[in-house]
Amino acid sequence: MLADDALLDLVQRQTVRYFWEGGHPVSGLARDRLKTTGNKPNDLVAIGGSGFGIMAIIVAVERGWVDRVEALGRLHRMLDLLEGSPRYHGMFPHFIDGRTGATIPFRRKDDGADVVETTFLFQGLICAREYLDRSAGEEQRFRGRVNALLAQAEWDWFQRKGKLYWHWSPKHGWAMNNPIAGWNECLLAFVLAAGSQHHAIDPGCYHNGFAAGPAFHNRREHHGIELPLGTDFGGPLFFAHYSFCGLDPRELRDRHADYWEQNVRHARINHRHCVLNPHGHQGYGADCWGLTASHGPTGYVAHAPDRDIGVITPSAALSSFPYMPDQAMSALRGFLAKPGKRIWGRFGFVDAFCENRNWYARTFLAINQGPIVAMIENHRTGLLWKLFMSAPEVRLGLARLGFTRPSPDHDVHSA
Repeated sequence: MLADDALLDLVQRQTVRYFWEGGHPVSGLARDRLKTTGNKPNDLVAIGGSGFGIMAIIVAVERGWVDRVEALGRLHRMLDLLEGSPRYHGMFPHFIDGRTGATIPFRRKDDGADVVETTFLFQGLICAREYLDRSAGEEQRFRGRVNALLAQAEWDWFQRKGKLYWHWSPKHGWAMNNPIAGWNECLLAFVLAAGSQHHAIDPGCYHNGFAAGPAFHNRREHHGIELPLGTDFGGPLFFAHYSFCGLDPRELRDRHADYWEQNVRHARINHRHCVLNPHGHQGYGADCWGLTASHGPTGYVAHAPDRDIGVITPSAALSSFPYMPDQAMSALRGFLAKPGKRIWGRFGFVDAFCENRNWYARTFLAINQGPIVAMIENHRTGLLWKLFMSAPEVRLGLARLGFTRPSPDHDVHSA
C-alpha cells in the first residue's frame, strides 16, 4: 500500500498531464474536456479551465515533473493566442478557439465577456507571474505580458447599478442581466476588481451587491452543522474551491464571514450528507463522497446535497484536502479501490460516476481536474496560496474590501 504522500504525488502528477500533454497543440491552453479514449481534434478551449491549468503547471515545475524553461515556453505560447483573441472591455469569453483565438459562444446570448471565467484565468496568470520571478529576460518578459493583460481589464465598466455584472455581449449587450450576487464561486472577481490599478470597482459593489444578494447569509444548521453563507446545504463544493485555489482562506475574514470556517463547514456538510446517504444511493460512504458540478448520466449538473441524483465527482472530495484531509484521503483510497479502468485514466480520475446506474464518465473536465492539483498542493505546501496572496493587486483588493488576511508564514496544516 502506498504511503499518503506517494498517493498524492501519483494523483497530482497524473492529473497535471491533462494540461501538459492534453493541452491544445497550437496554443497550449486547456481544452474544455477530453475523452478517456479516442479524442478527435478539438479546438474548444476553456478560459477558466486554462487558468486552473496554469496553476497545475506551476505545481509541476515546483515538483520537478516539468522543466521550468519548457513551462515558460508553454506559457508564452498561451499568451501569444490570448493577446490576439477578441476581448470585450478587457474580458475574455467563456470559450475560445485554441487555434485561432476566435470567440466560441457558450450559449446564444453568451457570446462576449465572461467576467468570472476571466477571473479564473487571471488567477492562474498571477500565480505564474509571481512564481517566475527571475531577472532573466524571458521570465521578465512574461511578467510584463501578464501585467499588460491585467491592466486592460475594465472591471469598472461591468459595474452597473451598484452591482458587478457577469456577462456582456457585443450583439446582445446586457441582455443576460446576470449580476454577481449571493454566495457562490465569485468572491475572487471582487477582489481582483477592487485591486485593479486603473479600473477598480467601488467597494460598495461587493458589500451592497454580492454580499446583499439572495442566499448570501445562511446561519442555519444542515446535518447538524451551522453554515455561515450560501444556499441551504452549501450548494456544489466548487464554491469552496474555484476562488480559493489562489485566495488563502486561513484567517481570511471580513464583516460577513470567516472564510476558513465557511469552507470547512461547507465541506463537512457535503461529506456528512454522503455518509448519511438519505436517498440510499449505491456506493456512498466515508470512502466515497463529494458532490459538485460535473457530467452525469443525464448531462452536466451542479450536484449538491439538495440536488443529489447519485453522482459522485472525485474533484469535490480531492479538492477539499485543505479543509478535511483525513476524509479526503479516505475518499482518495476509496476511489482507487473502484474498477480501475472505469474511474482512472491517463489524466487521473474521470469526471464523475454513478454506481446506481453503473455509469462512469468517459471524459475529463478542465475545471474539475485543475483544482485537484492546486488544492492538494495548497494542502501540502501552501504554494499557490503564498504566490497569489503576495500579489500587489490581491493585497490591495482585499484591503479595499475590508478583509483581514493570513500572515505570510501561516502554517499550512495549522487548521
